[in-house]
Amino acid sequence: MLSKLLPPTVDNTYRGHRLALWLLGALVLFKGAIGLGTIFNGRNAATSADGIPLDTFAPAGEQAFLSLFAAWGLAQVMLNLIGLLVLMRYRSLVAFAFLVLLVEHVARRVVFWVLPLPRAEHAPGWFINMALIVVMVVGLVLALRRGQPRTGSRGELGGW
Repeated sequence: MLSKLLPPTVDNTYRGHRLALWLLGALVLFKGAIGLGTIFNGRNAATSADGIPLDTFAPAGEQAFLSLFAAWGLAQVMLNLIGLLVLMRYRSLVAFAFLVLLVEHVARRVVFWVLPLPRAEHAPGWFINMALIVVMVVGLVLALRRGQPRTGSRGELGGW
């Protein structure tokens, strides 16, 4: 299985289930949009999607939080640009891309469990995060399945 996660040759040949390519594409676009939203509209994203009561913060605390929130958004955008590069040029790393995104996401959940943020109960972001974890796990399993080798030509379904 390690050779499927870290193939000896990094190229555009993909051997997993074709649906994993579509899931990675949707995941990269969705998480990239979330990252951009936290950069350019962080206050709204924090209060509405994540239920963080920014109105209870001191002005300096709110500014510090929003700056860190935007920096996290930038990190998300960068991770998803790497995912886009995997889809377009290095498809042999699709399973690895799913694993990296999944480990980052779960590790972030653990950090928030250990160091919780004040937030409203069951903010919509919680449900979105659970759905993203499911998509990442399903995508990883599908990417690890052995299929017919496919290269990223434009003529085939799943080619970009």
